Amino acid sequence: MHNDLRECDHIWLNARIASMDPAVDKEYGYLENYALGTKDGLIHALVPMPEVSELSSSIPSTDLHRQWITPGLIDPHTHLVFAGNRANEFEQRLQGVDYQTIAKQGGGIQATVKATRELCEAKLYGLAKQRLQSWLQEGVTTIEIKSGYGLTLADELKQLRVARQLAKELPIRVKTTLLAAHALPPEYQHDADGYIDFVCNTIIPAAVNQGLVDAVDVFCETVGFSKAQSQRVLSTAEQFGLSVKIHAEQLSNQQGAAMAAALGALSADHLEYLDEKGVKAMHAAGTVAILLPGAFYFLHEKQLPPIELLRKYRVPIALASDFNPGTSPLASLQLMLNMACTLFRLTPAEALAGVTRHAAQALGIADECGMIKAGMKADFCCWGIDHPAELAYMVGTHPLRSRILGGQVVSA
Repeated sequence: MHNDLRECDHIWLNARIASMDPAVDKEYGYLENYALGTKDGLIHALVPMPEVSELSSSIPSTDLHRQWITPGLIDPHTHLVFAGNRANEFEQRLQGVDYQTIAKQGGGIQATVKATRELCEAKLYGLAKQRLQSWLQEGVTTIEIKSGYGLTLADELKQLRVARQLAKELPIRVKTTLLAAHALPPEYQHDADGYIDFVCNTIIPAAVNQGLVDAVDVFCETVGFSKAQSQRVLSTAEQFGLSVKIHAEQLSNQQGAAMAAALGALSADHLEYLDEKGVKAMHAAGTVAILLPGAFYFLHEKQLPPIELLRKYRVPIALASDFNPGTSPLASLQLMLNMACTLFRLTPAEALAGVTRHAAQALGIADECGMIKAGMKADFCCWGIDHPAELAYMVGTHPLRSRILGGQVVSA
């Protein structure tokens, strides 16, 4: 750990730090009464306050008066870029109309696909920018954004361009994921294999050539794509040097998580129907389990993810909002912390690790983000709370005092 604050370009004094570094302790990585110094966008020094010598007045400093510092929060699974909404379907379902009937009426994911295709890129960007303010206000410094509501070459690339533009225009880091294998588009309703050919041979190469994509995802499910089709998509992605992820075991056990783990997937997401074999495969591969309590809640699911098995085999557990118009229209990562504790019985420390250290691992950036540690990116938040557990305990109280990205205060 560096201890020379004289080399820093900014210093935060009198902080209580939840570093989320397991080398410090197994829960919050608690550092009491510390100074944190940044240099060139990185965390440079962590020094106990009693060891802080007199500082040069030329170094800018901020006295936090015992505010808590945590790593910047990370949401590793969202579908942020889309048009329209499906509040009418929400109302229909509450009146007893089943999903199949809604889909036949042109609803479901196809309704979002139609609306997204019809909207121009500039308006799609405007909607996404407005939504993203919720994440900024809650202390999120990195967010993953998937495509998957275009299902044509032009419209999938349009979604990815919007995601890239958000990172350029707003103070947040964005990782983009191509989810063209999200659902069958109307043009391929009776030719799933033909659509997978199109995804592998046309969409993935184009996204790579235009520098729009960091990872590829696929919805492996009875209502999505088969394990074999999913494997083809992910294998193609790897041939292009992309990281891979999978929506798996949400509604049934298709053994998708184990398949993706065998390919070295960064994460397998949802996982309500994951079995012990799949958990073992994820452990062996270092694949992160991303749990999505918002979708579990919104769909009124009963089958819980296998939390105890994930703990037993030490599979890292990340949390995400899964923000989307159909199954998790909940734009609050802090709400997910609470739901993970109340619905899935995670501890508040596990939940906070799930949106910091483990979320970074799920995006392949664990060496850069997710902990307060010398050498990591200076992405962190200052909170007006008495204990980090409050971030999972209380929702809607706006405890964020400042959000720092690359050593710069970007919102307060």
